[in-house]
This record gives sequence, structure tokens and C-alpha cells, in this order.
Amino acid sequence: MVVGVLTVRLAVFESLSLKDKRRVTRSLRDRIGARHNVSIAEVDDLDHRQAATLGIAMVSNDAAFARSCLQKIVDELRAYTGASLLSFDIELL
Repeated sequence: MVVGVLTVRLAVFESLSLKDKRRVTRSLRDRIGARHNVSIAEVDDLDHRQAATLGIAMVSNDAAFARSCLQKIVDELRAYTGASLLSFDIELL
């Protein structure tokens, strides 16, 4: 069993309040969670209105498959127009 963990740091430049940021992060969580069958949560920068850190986790029986799925999520986040991807880290446990 392989557990894949992806941590992403996002900048939400158009956010004027925490409510605006929550709208963007909720949209991302719903979209990514539905498309990729992963667990996703905001894990840091909870009080910063223009920054968000998301934790994404998945379980698989193949490490290459888990890395590939997490890389696809990173590619989707790069193309997302509501937030800018600042950094990411993929770990396989």
C-alpha cells in the first residue's frame, strides 16, 4: 500500500477577504476531489486572505500510479486561473 501526499501553496491575488479565498479554495477542493478521487483539505495559511496551503492525499497499490495522479493535479492547478501555484511537494509513503 502506498500513500501519496501532495502539499501545494497557492496565491489568491484577487481575494479581498477570507470569504473570497474560501470561495476559491472550496471550488478547487470540489473540482479536484470529484475528478481524482482524493482527499483534500486546507492545512495552513487559514488566516491569510491571499495565501492558501492545501493538503491532498490518496491511497494506491502502485507508487508510479500515485505519483502520476498527483502530478496531474499539479498540472491542473498550474492551469487554474483563480489562483497561482507557488510551490508543491509530492511525497510517497
